[in-house]
Amino acid sequence: MEYREKIGIVCCSNGQKREYRENIKCMEDTLQRMGYQPVFSDYIYETESIFSGTKKERAKALMDFYMNDEIEDIFDISGGDVANGILPYLDYEVIANSKKRFWGYSDLTTVLNAIYAKTGKKSVLYQIKNLTYDHSRQQIADFQSTMRKQGNALFDINYSFIQQREMHGIIVGGNIRCFLKLAGTEYMPDLNGKILLLESFHGTVPQMETYLCQLEQLGAFDKAAGVLLGTCTQMEAEKCKPAIEEMLLGFVGKDLPVAVTKEIGHGTDAKAVMIGEKIHLEQK
Repeated sequence: MEYREKIGIVCCSNGQKREYRENIKCMEDTLQRMGYQPVFSDYIYETESIFSGTKKERAKALMDFYMNDEIEDIFDISGGDVANGILPYLDYEVIANSKKRFWGYSDLTTVLNAIYAKTGKKSVLYQIKNLTYDHSRQQIADFQSTMRKQGNALFDINYSFIQQREMHGIIVGGNIRCFLKLAGTEYMPDLNGKILLLESFHGTVPQMETYLCQLEQLGAFDKAAGVLLGTCTQMEAEKCKPAIEEMLLGFVGKDLPVAVTKEIGHGTDAKAVMIGEKIHLEQK
């Protein structure tokens, strides 16, 4: 097969465990069948503790792809805890002048929002390994049609309002725990007039209460133009009471628009969101 484009594969957060090799090889094979040539950084797998490389090494691996003219887009396949360590070592001028998009999810929320805060550029909240999991057929179809500009299926999410009926603004946020790592730093986006996307993987009522309190104390709900609530995996799996929707409404007052979606988060069927993009949602 003649490959149409090269894409970079990085691991800016926790290194991948060695037992994930088979799944990563499956992802590589899937991408090749789709007509892409994945190029892996040298810092993918754990070498010492959870690290695939030092903060500077992981940052340089990402920047090397930004500066490689053959690489079209860059996809991070990691998650975990340590992605924010690379933020001081990124060259935001190079990123600002690049046409490439950075894709990642979970802990990469830190990088996605830092890129927007420092450059105004859009990045994509999405895990490319979803192409190989139990919803792979639909994920591949949505990814391919969107990347080939034959539609927008990957970004076309279903949602419903639980408060008010309309919101518009630039969307920021992502994983709530990881987004809050940026609080008080130069990498935190200005929340004024923004749509705040919130989702989570781990965490039940005590953790969600803590995160929502911190957002409240940051003035996030006074500044934001709306909240889009994605899935909260552990909360939903354990059927926690109060539910996350009820908890959130207790923090935001009655005037802030709030919409919910089951299509953004850590599920293997999750779609993508463009962090830094202006969106308009209204009750259908």
